[in-house]
Amino acid sequence: MVTPSEVTPAPSAPATQPPKRASAPGPDVPRIVPRRHTGRWLTAVVALLLFAMVLNSVVRNDAFQWSVVGRYFTTAAVLDGLLLSLWLTAVVMVLGFLLGTVLAVMRLSVNPVLRTLSWGYVWIFRSTPLLVQLLFWFNIGALYPTLGLGIPFGPQFLTVKTVNLLGPTLTAVIGLTLHETAYAAEVVRGGILSVDAGQTEAAQALGLSRRRTLRRIVVPQAMRSIVPTAGNMLIGTLKGTSIVSVLAVHDLLYSVQLIYNQTYQVIPLLMVATLWYIAVTTVLSTGQFYVERYYARGDSRALPPTPLQRLRGQLTAVRRRLSAATAADAHPAIGGDR
Repeated sequence: MVTPSEVTPAPSAPATQPPKRASAPGPDVPRIVPRRHTGRWLTAVVALLLFAMVLNSVVRNDAFQWSVVGRYFTTAAVLDGLLLSLWLTAVVMVLGFLLGTVLAVMRLSVNPVLRTLSWGYVWIFRSTPLLVQLLFWFNIGALYPTLGLGIPFGPQFLTVKTVNLLGPTLTAVIGLTLHETAYAAEVVRGGILSVDAGQTEAAQALGLSRRRTLRRIVVPQAMRSIVPTAGNMLIGTLKGTSIVSVLAVHDLLYSVQLIYNQTYQVIPLLMVATLWYIAVTTVLSTGQFYVERYYARGDSRALPPTPLQRLRGQLTAVRRRLSAATAADAHPAIGGDR
């Protein structure tokens, strides 16, 4: 039997001690220093200096006559020309991609006749300069003075003179549309070929028709490859509409030309057209970015950041670097207090 005197008393709980203050790293502990990108910063400084020099030469050059640019920038003639350029761009892109999609499907068809016809169309219209095509359609009346509707090798029920049918604006629409159709066909064909063949095989195994497979499965996945190139084509078509000024179509460039032919202020009026093209192209590029981001949803786990999100991330990174630098500078002070 154990007596009470033989019982060893339990050790008492240690008294609560105040937490120890974090000590600064000793003199023997190496300090991590981030790598200094001297070449990167030097290149950035040189680029900013060159940009500042160019900007200064443009802003302070009196030959640009910025007061004249501001006076004509929103005149009725310039805005009417801008609206016509935008209308031409929209009509040509819609018709071009509708016809181009048909040609792309023909090119991928098992029918050799359809494949040959589609290939021949693309070959001819991609091999001919756009200006030549526009001039050809503008002078189509020399080849076909009249167009008729009737029985082949028989009587015609309706005839119309080509001069009365094809005006400058309609000629521009036809020429630009036929030209863009050839390029749109190749863009759509490349997008369709980028889709894995297993998608089509799976759709066929489910009993889907070829048309429904193309419309509901292949084309939505092909848009990831089509949209970037189509956006570039849209911007190129907007700038390419300026070539219709040779047909006396009152687009943006032709409207500006009419003004400076009267005032002889060539440079400032050309700057008006340039600034409008830059503004519209910037809006289209922004829209292209968000359309690409929309169709990239199923391609990657994380969507590409928007410009605002990218700027916010850069500001957060700069804030973290400043906080880390401030904390590193405070370590010697903590060691001295100790």
